[in-house]
Amino acid sequence: MQPLPDSYRHRGQRRALVTLLREQRNIRDERVLAAINAVPRHLFFEPAFEAHAYHDKAFPIGEGQTISQPSTVAYQTELLGIRPGQRLLEVGTGSGYQFAVLCQLADNVQSIE
Repeated sequence: MQPLPDSYRHRGQRRALVTLLREQRNIRDERVLAAINAVPRHLFFEPAFEAHAYHDKAFPIGEGQTISQPSTVAYQTELLGIRPGQRLLEVGTGSGYQFAVLCQLADNVQSIE
């Protein structure tokens, strides 16, 4: 998998988000935290709203949909207990952010809306 476009500022914001998830939201799976750290969440936002990308809150993305807050994505992903070699099917792609996080953890991930 090719790395996604990124910047020092965004990497710093993701590191701060991962610290918050670990210390305040009790996310313990280091693989999940590494996956959250690897996915540039700002790419799932319209450029005008990019400043909100690394806040731990859901955000509207249009069509009455929201991108889930990072702690929800981390918690759901942690509960799955994903291991290398597993195949996953995500139903309800939405923004694609959860899918991108899952792709960091499993070898074969499919998503349908």
